[in-house]
Amino acid sequence: MEWVLLGLAVLLLLWLVMIYNRLVALQQSVAQAWADIEVQLKQRHDLVPNLVETVKGYAGHERGTLDDVIRARNAAVSAHGPEQTAAAEGQLGSALGRLFALSEAYPELKANQNFLSLQEELSALESKIAAARRFFNNAVAEMNGAIGSIPAVFFARSFGFTPSNFFELSATERAAVQAPPQVKF
Repeated sequence: MEWVLLGLAVLLLLWLVMIYNRLVALQQSVAQAWADIEVQLKQRHDLVPNLVETVKGYAGHERGTLDDVIRARNAAVSAHGPEQTAAAEGQLGSALGRLFALSEAYPELKANQNFLSLQEELSALESKIAAARRFFNNAVAEMNGAIGSIPAVFFARSFGFTPSNFFELSATERAAVQAPPQVKF
């Protein structure tokens, strides 16, 4: 009888270790996915000053828009965590949208090879950021699902595992996606 109880205790301990190790692996997957997003965002942040300088050469009197882009970039650089970063990146995306709208008013800027190159690079980065965000959110969903499911739900918090936040679109980005395109003639 003692051996049976000892065997059950060992099996229970092994079972808990396996669950704990799975949660650790999922937590590492979330951390890696977030690091991938940060790498893409840093590249985006590094590109913005070059873009502003290029536009400044053609549309220097559009100071308000240029200042908004720099302020939004600085806020995005200093943001921490998915929630703050998503909000700051939404503001930066909005400011960059206004900056690109300026190119419509300045045909020389629109034709500038440096501007076009920076615009293409930014567009490619936006695609990479979207892919990294999807990967991160998938890792978060898997981690949160594991934490919230039985049997891990009974002891995950006591081991320090808490649900993570998704990297979601900001309200501004959501409105832009939901707003129908306007066609004017």
